[in-house]
Amino acid sequence: MVPSQIVGRLLAIAALAGATACGSANESMPVAASATSTPTASPPQVNILLQQALPNAEGKTFTSQIVDFPPGAAAPPHRHGQAFVYAYVLQGVVRSQVDDQPVTTYHQGENWFEQPGAHHVVAANPSTTERAKLLVVYVSDTGDPLQANDPHS
Repeated sequence: MVPSQIVGRLLAIAALAGATACGSANESMPVAASATSTPTASPPQVNILLQQALPNAEGKTFTSQIVDFPPGAAAPPHRHGQAFVYAYVLQGVVRSQVDDQPVTTYHQGENWFEQPGAHHVVAANPSTTERAKLLVVYVSDTGDPLQANDPHS
């Protein structure tokens, strides 16, 4: 199976998970804002849609979540451990920089991925008036945290 087929299947699974996830399984947690976010901006909110051990990939877990960026919100520099990460912009605009790649602005319907061990240097909503939302899909080592902030970067 080619990578685009894998991503397409992961998106279909995540969309189905979002449509069928029960309320008691959802978690909501803020992600600390970085120094680049405006003082009045709320940090991004993370809502887990589905978290499931993969039966055909021992030791791996599939997680899908919505990251909701209020206007002007930004996450601090962070890493996602050894997870493969796929992000799809559901709403608004998100600025992102991974490792030493250039900062890129992604609009609704655009996407990117992060290799295991990548350093997510910039994750921000540049709008001061509109929300931005991401669907984020992880394939991670079971039990590993999905995000570790790295504020000294």
